[in-house]
Amino acid sequence: MSSITAILRKKPNAKGEYPIYIRITKERKSTFVALGYYIKIEDWDEKHKKVRKSHPNAVRLNNLITKRITEAGGKLIEMDASDKNVSVKAIRKRIINKGNDFFAIAEEYLANLEKLKKYNQLSAEKPRVTHFRDFLKCKKFPIEQIDVPLLKAYQSYLKAEREISDRTIVNHLIVIRTIYNSAINEGIIDNKNYPFGKDKIQIKFPESIKIGLTQEEVLAIEQLELAVGSKEWHTRNVWLLSFYLAGIRVADVLETKWEDIQDGRLRYRMNKNQKVVSLKIPDKVLTILSYYEPYKALNGGYVFPELKGVDEKDSKAVLAAIRNANKTLNKYLKRIAKLAKINKNITMHISRHTFGNISGDKISVQMLQKLYRHSSITTTVNYQANFISKDIDDALDAVIDF
Repeated sequence: MSSITAILRKKPNAKGEYPIYIRITKERKSTFVALGYYIKIEDWDEKHKKVRKSHPNAVRLNNLITKRITEAGGKLIEMDASDKNVSVKAIRKRIINKGNDFFAIAEEYLANLEKLKKYNQLSAEKPRVTHFRDFLKCKKFPIEQIDVPLLKAYQSYLKAEREISDRTIVNHLIVIRTIYNSAINEGIIDNKNYPFGKDKIQIKFPESIKIGLTQEEVLAIEQLELAVGSKEWHTRNVWLLSFYLAGIRVADVLETKWEDIQDGRLRYRMNKNQKVVSLKIPDKVLTILSYYEPYKALNGGYVFPELKGVDEKDSKAVLAAIRNANKTLNKYLKRIAKLAKINKNITMHISRHTFGNISGDKISVQMLQKLYRHSSITTTVNYQANFISKDIDDALDAVIDF
């Protein structure tokens, strides 16, 4: 049993006016669609569910109410005909004109990321939605028309025209899959034409090549004679601190405060997965910290100066500052590589790979899992596989050494 009616919701705005809504009820479950208009409570006819003549725009508002109820009734009949089990949530989405438009659903998905303050994810995924729109060359697109041939053509477009790597192409497909799954969960579309999975578009991450520095290369960086206080000197300090602490990520390094350092340990919460980490501070890190301790107040309590003056409660501002700092640090790392005569692309993130490369099989995989804070030991094994090749080298030599 379904019903559609106009109501005045008892949530006044600052002017003391109340919003007009359309209430859709199906099987004793209700959803509400706002008309976008507010009126005084005395201008509402509760018995007849309409605006009283006392309101100056009563005729226009009542016409709008009638129109919206008619439209909602039509959508309800249409959706009931195709699926008797359709939810009121799905009906609401169709009525407020999101319907089955992929990009309308995508906008809601992106808006939810912003509400959850997942700014890193938002900034990565928003351009991916834009790329899909550019490929389709349209502002609206029915989600049920996303099929295997279309997605294969999209993969080719990303590869050939945008020259995007295979790994990044996978990330583009994941966004589409996530939004498609959201539409299924909301009842906007069924899964009978789902384009992902076995014998369809399978999402598999290609193996990535992780290259870390050798012990000799790290020593070359450590031994460089750099002017104290120079950009290169500061950049080396940031990079080495990250390496000395098992390759902690640049965001975690830059957000480190002096209050996180107590009793000879660094305690912090990882940005990536919110896990709490506690690490002993090696003597080499203590030396670096000693350079910056006199500037504790000047840097706003941070060890390094990149975030001084940034409102730490403003997640967007913090993210932007970290990104800009990372670009700058990577620029100076290129100069450091040149000075140290290292023919590798050194970045802040390569400090993590460097720790993995030098640790090799010196540390048990269980201990490395703890240092990296991986949820699964399989992740650690796969990660270290990029750097441990002695057994393979020995096996190769055993065959060809004759």
